[in-house]
Amino acid sequence: MPPISYVTVHGYRRAFRMAGSGPPLLLIHGIGDSSDTWDTVIDELAEHYTVIAPDLLGHGRSDRPRADYSIAAFACGMRDLISVLDLDRVTVCGHSLGGGVAMQFAYQFPERCERLVLVCTGGVGPKTHPLFHLVATPGVETFLPVLRMPGVKTVGSVGLTLLRWLDTDLGRDAGDLMRLFDALPDSPARSAFLRTLRAAVDRRGQVITMLDRCYLAEGMPTLLIWGARDAIIPVDQAHLVHEAMPGSRLEIFPDAGHFPHHTDPERFLAVLRDFLDSTEPADYSSAQWRTLLRTGRGMPGPGATLAAVPDPAEDATIGA
Repeated sequence: MPPISYVTVHGYRRAFRMAGSGPPLLLIHGIGDSSDTWDTVIDELAEHYTVIAPDLLGHGRSDRPRADYSIAAFACGMRDLISVLDLDRVTVCGHSLGGGVAMQFAYQFPERCERLVLVCTGGVGPKTHPLFHLVATPGVETFLPVLRMPGVKTVGSVGLTLLRWLDTDLGRDAGDLMRLFDALPDSPARSAFLRTLRAAVDRRGQVITMLDRCYLAEGMPTLLIWGARDAIIPVDQAHLVHEAMPGSRLEIFPDAGHFPHHTDPERFLAVLRDFLDSTEPADYSSAQWRTLLRTGRGMPGPGATLAAVPDPAEDATIGA
């Protein structure tokens, strides 16, 4: 596992791991997690790629200020980090919330994104585990300190162990869920977690979706990896985003839950390497991007010209 390094951006200290050489690969973790989540795959990836695995602001070893923890702000943070590290373009791989950040990064900065890898990604539809709905409820922060009281962790651990013993989908990720619980040791960490969660989830589920903009992924090589037994973001969301993203690849791990890179790291590495080796970086064109935005549909196929796609500006004023 590469050591932790630090860089200050906009006055806040950002923690990250960086190792290897070759094409740059940015790994973005999920909510409440850190770069530690990639410990099963990062060393092998660094043998072939320049791997950058940050701790998002408010997470892991990065600073936890009272700040903007929206998906868009995290995407901007990733743009700023790779700029400081002198990287122009990267393949972005995001897990859970990190997948939502990766999609937002590709949407906000298409000229900086070569490929997109989404692992049990958030930001697709409203579905997520009811526990997240509950924690996102206003006022719940009053009760969070109770979680640090003696005995509470033991009760939670026993409950998750029982769920695992019963072979439930949620119990499949019991070890990782307890690890995330331990990652909230103090009030600043809990506050950053809640701000992040509430930017993405309310009492009815996820409040953000990229499905309305997925047509923009045409020409962006995209890989979707999902656990068939994901209790956090159900696998039916994988089929939704796969259908919405033209040309995307979908790999479902039948025995995995929300952390397929932990359940089956060897297959995860094989699938990811094959995708990276068999695809070319996206060829960004500002003219094509404008045409996609104006038409709301895909670009013409190989050999066609932009003139083959009607420009709506000829017929109506944009936004009218």
